[in-house]
Amino acid sequence: MKGVGGFYYVYVEGAGLYECRARGIFRNKKMKPNVGDQVDIDLISQEDMEGNLIKIYPRKNQLIRPMVANVDQALVIFSVHEPEPNFHLLNRFLVMMDKQDVPVTICFNKTDLASEEELDQLRRDYAGCGCRVMFLSTVTHEGIEELRGLLDGKVTVMAGPSGVGKSSTLNQLGGEKQMETGQVSRKIKRGRHTTRHSELIWLWKDTFLMDTPGFSSLYLEEMDKETLKYYFPEFEPYENQCRFNGCSHIHEPGCPVREAVEDGRISRLRYDDYCLFYEELAQMKKW
Repeated sequence: MKGVGGFYYVYVEGAGLYECRARGIFRNKKMKPNVGDQVDIDLISQEDMEGNLIKIYPRKNQLIRPMVANVDQALVIFSVHEPEPNFHLLNRFLVMMDKQDVPVTICFNKTDLASEEELDQLRRDYAGCGCRVMFLSTVTHEGIEELRGLLDGKVTVMAGPSGVGKSSTLNQLGGEKQMETGQVSRKIKRGRHTTRHSELIWLWKDTFLMDTPGFSSLYLEEMDKETLKYYFPEFEPYENQCRFNGCSHIHEPGCPVREAVEDGRISRLRYDDYCLFYEELAQMKKW
């Protein structure tokens, strides 16, 4: 569930949370337990709920930023207003998750503050991005049951800037209440570690949510500018129609991607960020 300062907090269904140390064998193999790992533990004290972490099972996937294993999906939350959505940050996150083959649902919160025209524009801008888009309001309860169904039985990475309503959303799902009444919350929050790290939140049976710190500083790494276009799914229908092989869709003549942007078939908002990311990666390689 969480790893801080050499302690690993392991949740056992029906029993609670155990504070564990990892065996030296993991250090020798240069393996580090990740949040989200499936593990075996040996009990040291049932009364104090302490143990040793003795086995890490094979991971189906592993994200580097945030450092987490066995993720089923990502949920990125932005508010429609208060604060205004940072689309640049959202588009950056979508590229990062697509590169790591993690399915993403975009959740626009606080729909009670937006007009129908504004919501329609969001639908148009992200219609081709390859992600599920949903709308949420903790005031009118719009989308809460849909979100509950989306999360059920999965490990979900939740991301989004501060102030977008992640905590109130969690409260409506019942997760915060369950956390406060369960051993998970008491064990992790008892004061030993206060630094904010990635951690899994137990919502209900087989359902976990990871809140990711540091969302405001996402950097595109280990990517060539030439491959960036493949992480913008709305470009795909036009890829084989370009006049030049290896078209970057930036400045080449006869580029149907650029024509689709001009015609409104591809979101200008998304395309402009593609150009910014492309230049960022080009400058990164120079250094």
